Amino acid sequence: MGLITVSGEAGCRHEEVARLAAGRLGFQLLLEPELRNMIAQEFGAEAALPDKAYVPVVTSILARLATRHHLVVCAQGMEFLFKNQPWILRVHIVAPESRRVGALMVDHNLEREEARQLLRQVEFEDRRNRRRKFRRARAPLEAFDLVLSEEGMDSEPMAGIVEAAARAKGIEEQGLLAPAAEAHMQFQIRLQLSKYGISPPRDVSLKRVPFAHRSEEIFANLLDFYRIAWEYEPRSFVIQFDRDGKPLESFTPDFYLPEFDLYVELTTMKQAHVTKKNRKVKLLKSLYPHINIQVFYQKDFQNLIFKHGLHVEAPS
Repeated sequence: MGLITVSGEAGCRHEEVARLAAGRLGFQLLLEPELRNMIAQEFGAEAALPDKAYVPVVTSILARLATRHHLVVCAQGMEFLFKNQPWILRVHIVAPESRRVGALMVDHNLEREEARQLLRQVEFEDRRNRRRKFRRARAPLEAFDLVLSEEGMDSEPMAGIVEAAARAKGIEEQGLLAPAAEAHMQFQIRLQLSKYGISPPRDVSLKRVPFAHRSEEIFANLLDFYRIAWEYEPRSFVIQFDRDGKPLESFTPDFYLPEFDLYVELTTMKQAHVTKKNRKVKLLKSLYPHINIQVFYQKDFQNLIFKHGLHVEAPS
C-alpha cells in the first residue's frame, strides 16, 4: 500500500502538485470532492455523519482502494491517518500570503481586497473542519515528511520532488494492501462505526444456534449488536492427509463473516489447547493461502469487548 497525502495552505496549488505527482508515479489520484462522493455512496451524506466517525469512514474508503491501487490523496487532514507507517509520504505545500492572495485573484477574478477576504474565509473553514474531524485546527510541521514552498518554485518541479521522495522512501515497494489485511481492518472499522450508529444499509438477520462454548455465544451477540452478518462453523478444511491422499484431520473455524470474507477463530482456552489450535491455523494458512482468517486470543477477545464499550449478555 503506497499512499501519498498532499495538503496545502489556502490559495496554494496543492491539487495541481498532487495531480502531477500521481501522473509521474502512476498512482490513482483522489481529490476531496471524489472522496466526499465515495463517502456519500457508502455511508450517507458527510454532513449527516458524526464528526467522530469521519476518520474511520475515510480509513475504510482508502483501505478498500488500496487493495487495487497506490494512492495520491489530496484532502485536508489526511496526514493524521495511518501514523508511523513506512508506506505513507505526507506532503504539505506552503506559500507567502501575497502569492496565495494573487492566486485567488486569478482563479476567481477578484480584486486584491476581495481575494484577501476570501483567503481569510477559506482559512477559517479549513481550521473549523480540521477541528471537527481531527480534533486539531492545524497540523504541526512535524506531522509532514515533506514541506515545499511555492516561493520560487512551480508545481512541476515540486511534483518532481514528491516523486523523488516517494521513490527514495520506497513506498511503492511495499506492495498493495493485501485482501486479508483489508478484511481485518474493515472488521475493526465496522465495530468502531457501529458505536456511532452507522450500520450497513442492508438488514442483517440475527440467529439463534447452539454454540459449543460460552465465548462463541458472546462473540455472536457482539456481532449481532453491531449488525455484522455471520455464519457459525460453515466450513471445514482438511489440513492433514495420509499417504493415499485421504483426509486425516480437518479444521473448522468458529465464524465466517461474509461481508469481509473473513474467518474468525476464538481461542480463549488453556495454553495447551492454544498451541494445538495455533498449529491448525498455521496449517490452514499454508494449505489455503487464499483464505483470510483472524485468531482472537483470550486477551484480544476481552479487549474487543471493553474497547467498544459493550456489555454483552447471552440470551436466555
